[in-house]
Amino acid sequence: MFTIVDRISWAGSPNKANEDSFGASGDWAWVIDTSIFPGTAPIMGEKSDAAWLARFTTERLSELAARAYDGNGPALLRHVMEEARVAFLAKAPEARHDFVTWPLGAMTLVYRNGALLDIWTFGDTTAYVRQPDGAVQTIGEAPALRVQESAKAAELLKASGATPKTITETPLFQDWLRGRRERQKQSKGLALLGLDPTAADKLRHEQIPCADGTVILLASDGFSALVDLYQEVDAAGLMAAGLKDGLEPLVQRAREIETTVDPAGTRYPRFKESDDATALLVRA
Repeated sequence: MFTIVDRISWAGSPNKANEDSFGASGDWAWVIDTSIFPGTAPIMGEKSDAAWLARFTTERLSELAARAYDGNGPALLRHVMEEARVAFLAKAPEARHDFVTWPLGAMTLVYRNGALLDIWTFGDTTAYVRQPDGAVQTIGEAPALRVQESAKAAELLKASGATPKTITETPLFQDWLRGRRERQKQSKGLALLGLDPTAADKLRHEQIPCADGTVILLASDGFSALVDLYQEVDAAGLMAAGLKDGLEPLVQRAREIETTVDPAGTRYPRFKESDDATALLVRA
């Protein structure tokens, strides 16, 4: 069973919905980071259908995970995504049955199975795991995906003359994103949390030791940017800082970098000035 040490979730902008969520239930814990095509009108009763997907997934996992004794993460997520699909399509007009405007998300889900930790990942969320001897592992594809995304952000920022605060409003960005989502529709892109339950079959999975005292930090990419984009700290330093002073000073530093050090995105190219930043710190 996990004990929550600290948690934080800050919206990237006070004018937009926080599209992240997190949770823990028994031997399970998770972090979720969702998004939706810019300008898509919400239909699920919240500011953003991406925020709805993040909340829906956390609520269903909180209820179901406590009874998921077999530790089958893909089956658990497949069930939740099937429920989300039914709920969404029951309200969606025909024009919203096109996948491109569906909410999608990255996610990391962990399960403690005795002395082992199962880690399943969709997209660019991250699990940092600190073993009792102090060794820290980074689990997930976020560092590699960050390199690709930052390079594309630099390209589009330069070509459009936009800033991280305005880039998503440009036709250049939206054309690129539409093409990316079309590839996902054809199963040619990353497997992501969303309304396609078959994506659960493509979850990235790793299993590592998890002795008593192991500490796990689950992070959305808005939080892990401190390591893999801003290089403010390495993974071990991030864990040490979170355990010593809590998670809030880390998010505060990320915001300082984004709004004061590099608001134009010239030093750290990105698609948002400040992204939603979410982290959950638990101990086994």
